[in-house]
Amino acid sequence: MQPRTGSASAHRPPSRRAQPSLARSGHGRPGRARAHDRRSSAAIAALPRIYVTGHRNPDTDSIAAAIGYSELMARLDSEHDYKPVRLGDLNTQTRWVLDRAHAREPDFLPHIMLRVRDVMRREFPLAADDEPVREVGWMMARQDLDLVPIAAANGELAGVMTERALARRYIRESREASRLDAPAKVSAIAEVLEGEILTGEDREVNGRVWVLAMEVDALPEEIEAGDIVVVGNRDDAQLASIEIGVSLLVISNRCAPSDAVLSAARERGTTVVRSPLDTYVTARMITLSAPCCALMDPEPLTVRPDDLLSDVADEVKEVHYRAAVAVDAARKPIGLITRTDLVGPRPRQVILVDHAEQAQSVPGVEQAEILEILDHHHIGSIETKVPVRATFDPVGSTATLVIERFRHNGMEPSRPTATVLLGAILSDTVILNSPTTTERDHAATEYLERVLKIDATQFGREMFESTSDLSRVDAEAIVSRDAKEYEASDGRTLCIAQVETVGQALDERRDELLDALESVRERREYVLNALMVTDILAKDTDLYVSGEIGPLEHAFGEPVKDGVLPLPGVMSRKKQVAPKVLAAF
Repeated sequence: MQPRTGSASAHRPPSRRAQPSLARSGHGRPGRARAHDRRSSAAIAALPRIYVTGHRNPDTDSIAAAIGYSELMARLDSEHDYKPVRLGDLNTQTRWVLDRAHAREPDFLPHIMLRVRDVMRREFPLAADDEPVREVGWMMARQDLDLVPIAAANGELAGVMTERALARRYIRESREASRLDAPAKVSAIAEVLEGEILTGEDREVNGRVWVLAMEVDALPEEIEAGDIVVVGNRDDAQLASIEIGVSLLVISNRCAPSDAVLSAARERGTTVVRSPLDTYVTARMITLSAPCCALMDPEPLTVRPDDLLSDVADEVKEVHYRAAVAVDAARKPIGLITRTDLVGPRPRQVILVDHAEQAQSVPGVEQAEILEILDHHHIGSIETKVPVRATFDPVGSTATLVIERFRHNGMEPSRPTATVLLGAILSDTVILNSPTTTERDHAATEYLERVLKIDATQFGREMFESTSDLSRVDAEAIVSRDAKEYEASDGRTLCIAQVETVGQALDERRDELLDALESVRERREYVLNALMVTDILAKDTDLYVSGEIGPLEHAFGEPVKDGVLPLPGVMSRKKQVAPKVLAAF
């Protein structure tokens, strides 16, 4: 008779070999030889990450504040990974400062919206494509998952085993003759049974599975050479099966075959396996010994780790197993995302420095968890869902605030960080000559002079002289340098950029710069696009403008001539230009 649908739970729990293998190890092939518990090194002791970022179109103060505050917070809080990032390309001056300080350039952060990698499970069961169906089913049950990823010999994702595939297999078997879903090695069958091969070759078998529970004279005529027979301690049935030419004879209940049976098996080329399980369970387990590749879905839903969660959520919810496998560029499984991972995921965390305007911040900041704001500008349009620590302090540079935090905590920045912070203070205060400069900026500069044992004024002059030549810089790059967007009272957006020169005017490039301003204004739909060209020696500014100039002329009491508004004695965007422009609009 043929075994019908039933539970395999009557036998003892799986051996150590059958334990789920967790998140690929990165070397070799996942499979039966290494199916014991293992962990991905990427998943060990990974600290929650907090990004520290300045504004878009970053200037030296924005980058330095991110670097310095990340270093300070990492020393104060060992439970998180503080990572400085940038929101755009570095300008010439900032690169010069980083090179001079031997400091690493922060990584670029394109957005702070949730990605697959932020919620995916890095520990997950992973089976080889030749792993027995039974082992994969145990992985699924132990991990309480609807699927298990299947890896090919080269480590690439081959498919997934799903609960639906297993259920359909049982339904199909209840209506048809039991058989292996694909050829299986005798050694794999013996291992699933926790039995032993007594004689014969470790061949692949692929026939129907029969349980001989009747008299020898009444054996089904359908039994053929190449089939698999399960029988207890009945020599006549064992010999009859060998005579038919079955490929595999499995003797249940730990029964020992007679010498005559073993001799006959050797003569006819039948492999004999002894199983410790009862006859029914043995037959069921044999059908579960087929490689899982026979039942897997070869085209599972896959995602990339940097895919936006919002882009893949609907697909994950719609697929019947409610999950997706995250794969790397080589299509190797690196994570698993399920429907439950989509429920209330924690947003990415960020600290904002040197800005508080949403238009100047990282894309997706409205979806992030803002932990703190450290700024020296006006209170901007950033909104938070819960109260946060926010500092808006009227000093000349955010770097000054960072230095004060170091000193308040009794700490000294590393030499690279101290050098970068000094460059930022001198940049934002124009070597302490800007009207925004305070005594606190002077004190921070003097402190850094002592720490670094350098002359700050000489350092600042060298910095400006080495980076103020704009003759070879593209016009659109100039009008976008250190550009900051502001929201007017009527909801429209305006932008003010700033570059510093050392006794070098840009009069000869006026038309080129005005064309670039107009091009950017039209593309980004600014009501006003302006560029401050500030001569740090003359201590004045020419304001190049494109857009609605009427409110601008009214604000400064001077007419715009040929697209340029002269501003004698003006050096600070934050204190002398932005407030008047925003009030006018």
